[in-house]
Amino acid sequence: MNWSTWIRQFHRWLSIIFTAVVAAIFITLGVGVEPAYWVYLMPLIPLGLLMLSGLYLFALPYAMRWRSGRRTA
Repeated sequence: MNWSTWIRQFHRWLSIIFTAVVAAIFITLGVGVEPAYWVYLMPLIPLGLLMLSGLYLFALPYAMRWRSGRRTA
């Protein structure tokens, strides 16, 4: 498995984790339980990693085109 495939798979799993954490927070709020303050900060960790891996995946086609020497006007 090459580096890009690994990053893509990591990004997919992170999105599942992020969605589950946010859903869990909303479920606890819907039940009427007020979670601790640090629980609200939990989604920031996967969100930051999602941003980094997403920026890499976004720039990947441009970097490959630039490395191959093909220019578009």
